Amino acid sequence: MTFFLPDTDTDALAAPRLAWFADVSVDVGEPLVLGDGPEGLRRVVPITGGHAKGEGWNARVLPGGADFQRLASETLSELDARYGLETEAGERIYVRNRALRTAPADVMARLLRGDPVDPAQVYFRCAPSFETRSPSLRWITERLFVGVGVRHPAQVVMRFFALQ
Repeated sequence: MTFFLPDTDTDALAAPRLAWFADVSVDVGEPLVLGDGPEGLRRVVPITGGHAKGEGWNARVLPGGADFQRLASETLSELDARYGLETEAGERIYVRNRALRTAPADVMARLLRGDPVDPAQVYFRCAPSFETRSPSLRWITERLFVGVGVRHPAQVVMRFFALQ
């Protein structure tokens, strides 16, 4: 049997490549637990600050954002973080980052208590999107991004990649 391997340089349906876009560290406060609902436990985690670094730009994470969380099961959390960035040039970027975080039940319980856990035990993947009027960064509103993350007790560290 012969398999056809398309030329990835000319194949419009080739798997996309990833290009590093930014490293982002988001400082977080104590979660506000809203309680159980029909779809799981709801929490809101305040975003208090942080920083971002991309190629040729740096930004601070503006306070006032939040991560809206749904703990669907003892092993799965769905995250929906919304916050702002302000670059050193004063340009503002609205970030919406949807993520899945899964881990064995005992690891997830420690994570939710705020205990440090081994990041290798947690699957944390995200899909950030951006809005800005910045001429130099406008292209980010016209691309798809994915990322990986690590949750520390008072901070979330992520690396974002643009799909090429």
